[in-house]
Order: sequence, then structure tokens, then C-alpha cells
Amino acid sequence: MRTTSVRMRVRVRGRAGRSGWPAPWLWRFLLWLARPVAGVVARLRVVGDVPEQLRGGPLILAANHVSPVDPVIMTAVCGRRRVPARFMATGGLFRAPVVGWVMRTAGHIRVDRRSAEVANALPAAAQALRESSVVLVYPEGRIGLDPWMWPERGKTGTARLALTTGAPVVPVAQWGAHEVLPYTAPRGLASALARAVWRRPVVRVRFGAPVDLSGLDPAVPGDAVRATERIMAAIAETLAPLRPDEPELPRYVDVTRPPDESRVRRPAPPVA
Repeated sequence: MRTTSVRMRVRVRGRAGRSGWPAPWLWRFLLWLARPVAGVVARLRVVGDVPEQLRGGPLILAANHVSPVDPVIMTAVCGRRRVPARFMATGGLFRAPVVGWVMRTAGHIRVDRRSAEVANALPAAAQALRESSVVLVYPEGRIGLDPWMWPERGKTGTARLALTTGAPVVPVAQWGAHEVLPYTAPRGLASALARAVWRRPVVRVRFGAPVDLSGLDPAVPGDAVRATERIMAAIAETLAPLRPDEPELPRYVDVTRPPDESRVRRPAPPVA
């Protein structure tokens, strides 16, 4: 049974070098534009890169989620590293009059949480991977509410996507974006942006090593959960060097962010 299920997986192949997915002109423009925009509100520091042999896709970038500004930061990072990743994003963005057109035209992938259409997200992402895309996901499924701002327990969607398509997963950790925009944005957006422009906090992003998902099969009960834990552990390990002096409570505390211990990972994430 195990051998049969492995053969039934939808395997995808990519080319080394540039992404095999032809990014639309609008997305290429936004990847360029995000770099100076992010530079206005933050000092961006990027460590590491996507391995050369994986740049042509298919590839999953799995990132932690700490602030509403994260997509802008990650767009700037992808632009800097010349990786035209397609983002899995909440359906609310796609329903917005102008932003929705931008998201659809740029080729991003809609995730309608808390609706019957949410089941369409994984097939759409799998199809994107078949097109040799790089797909960026937030495995936590929300802005993390771990009281110490370490990655929470993830949802299994990212792991199931990786296991059923065979696409490798590269963890991406970011730190400092919570100083740019608070959890409650867009409420208080103007004042938060004014402070960010004045202070320009340092936002650090680090690419980790591909996650080892060997020996796991989507048809085996529990393997999607085990794969999810490996992915979240890899993100935490990639994050640790970005906050060596903040192993527990961050120095900067976003008072608008409601802590929630219901999805805290056990054991605690490693500290560099």
C-alpha cells in the first residue's frame, strides 16, 4: 500500500536557474517597486538565498508571519533575490476592488479561509508548482500569536502540498517587521507608518537549508503532522540567529498583539 501511494503522488519537476514560471509584467514591476518602498519604512537585511539548483522551481518557501507588513517585506526580499514567488494569500485581498485585480493579474493564489472554497487552495497551489513556480506560504495560517513570537504550531496544508507534489521546502525566517506595522493595522496605519519612516527599524530575513521530509508519505496517517513539525522546527532554527539576544520576550513588544498560548510549539524553539 505504501509503495502504491508513493507512485500515485503528483510529482513536479523544475529547471535550475531562473524560475520556470513566466511572471506577469505587473508582478515583475511590483517585485522591483517593493524594494524602495520597503526601504522607506525599514532597513532590510537579507542573509542567504534560494539554492541555485532550486531557483527554477518547483519550490515552496515557508515563512513565519509576525506583522501585516510581512507580504511587502517578502516581496522586497524576493525582488532582491530575483525569485518571483507566488504568494498564497487570504481571499479578502482578492475581493478588494483594486488589490484583487492586482493579486489575480500577478498570479497569486487565493486562500478563502473559513469558507467552502478553502479546499480549492491546495489544488491551485499544486498546479502552480506543476508550472515550475516558486510558491510562498505562511504555514501558521495567521500572524503568529505565540507570546514569545516564535513560530506557532503550523497548519498541515504546507506539508501536504510538499508531500503530494514532491516540491522541496526552504524555510524563510524574518524578524523586526512587527516594529513597522502593529498587529491591528490598518487601524492606526498613518501613525505607525510615520513612526516607521522616522525610525526605520531593522528587518532581518534569513533563508535556511531545505527541510528534510524524507521517509514521509501523505498517505500514511500522521505523516502530514510530522512533516509540519519538521517545517516549523526548520523555520524556528532559521529564526534563532536573527534574534540571539531575544530568546524569550522580544525587546520590542507590540501591545496591540493578543498573545495566545493555544498553539505554542512544544518543546520550545532552539536558541542560537
